[in-house]
Amino acid sequence: MKPHTAKFGIGQVVKHRKYAFRGIVYDVDPEFSNTEEWWQAIPEDVRPRKDQPFYHLYAENAETEYVAYVSEQNLLADESGDPVRHPQVDEMFIRANDGAYQVRAARLN
Repeated sequence: MKPHTAKFGIGQVVKHRKYAFRGIVYDVDPEFSNTEEWWQAIPEDVRPRKDQPFYHLYAENAETEYVAYVSEQNLLADESGDPVRHPQVDEMFIRANDGAYQVRAARLN
């Protein structure tokens, strides 16, 4: 089976379809690339398929910021335009005047 093309790109702000959190994509796996234990820990009735892109997010909800790993089927584009407050966002991204996030140029030390 050929890999799926990722619907969301690095720097894109997304939100979860079912749960109240959002985040910014900082990496994409063309298909599931986490541990079997992680996948099995998801309740079977909501467990995502492995043959789809999975996204690494700097995520946030009303209470906290964290890192999330989410299947494409569970994400929607976040059109709110609100900034993402996760502390690692500013290390990796620059927010443009239009609200879009762009990857920072690599710094040479």
